[in-house]
Amino acid sequence: MSRPKLIKQLKSKHPKLTKSQIELIIDTFFDSIFGALMQRKSVELRGFGTFFVKEIKEKHSARNPKTGEVIYVPKKNKIRFRASKKFKEFLNQ
Repeated sequence: MSRPKLIKQLKSKHPKLTKSQIELIIDTFFDSIFGALMQRKSVELRGFGTFFVKEIKEKHSARNPKTGEVIYVPKKNKIRFRASKKFKEFLNQ
């Protein structure tokens, strides 16, 4: 679902809110998740899942698949999502 579709859906469910108020709510929500992940904290949304940062180790002997050349891959952080038990059960009904 795209951001405009999300705004439209929230607007239809809450007609008293203006479009700019809904955009502010969405921006604040995602900025707070972004800020927590930047501080390497996990974000748990009960009934939905958990966002967390996982550090991927560096690789000294990775290969470029096109040329076969040995390359160095530095360590990096990746955002991961783990779905909650309720969410998994809902998807598998």
